Amino acid sequence: MQTQTQTIWLTGAEWLAVLRIGLGLWWLESWRHKDKKGWFERGTGIAWAADVAGKHKWPQVKKGFEAVVAPRPKLMAYVVVYAELALGLGLISGFLTPVALVGGLLLNLLYLTLMIHDWAEQGQNAMMALISLVALFAMSWQTWSLDHAIGLF
Repeated sequence: MQTQTQTIWLTGAEWLAVLRIGLGLWWLESWRHKDKKGWFERGTGIAWAADVAGKHKWPQVKKGFEAVVAPRPKLMAYVVVYAELALGLGLISGFLTPVALVGGLLLNLLYLTLMIHDWAEQGQNAMMALISLVALFAMSWQTWSLDHAIGLF
């Protein structure tokens, strides 16, 4: 027998939408506070990541960075910055929500791996990854989303 979960103020599905939208706002803030001029014109973000990868305790991180990111730093700067914007907008609006949740989860896991030595970053990325999993498996796009409005998922 399935029982209805009782909540205060909103339904369970609405709370999941709040969680999804909050995660989207978190991604949007990550995008907003980046120095875009620094990332795009001076390469500061990728240079910082190169330094972190170069000192990483796992040699695979340095090798992966050198193989994927180092040969195309300008492209990777745009990918990182605009991925965060796309994730934020997608989750807030509920458009292509499962895709955004999986993409965000993968990006958080990548950040978590890169920043394994930084406890503050680990906590933030672990929480964002956990929210992504909950929102994904609870199908948080069923309420207050463009996906639901147009019948995508």
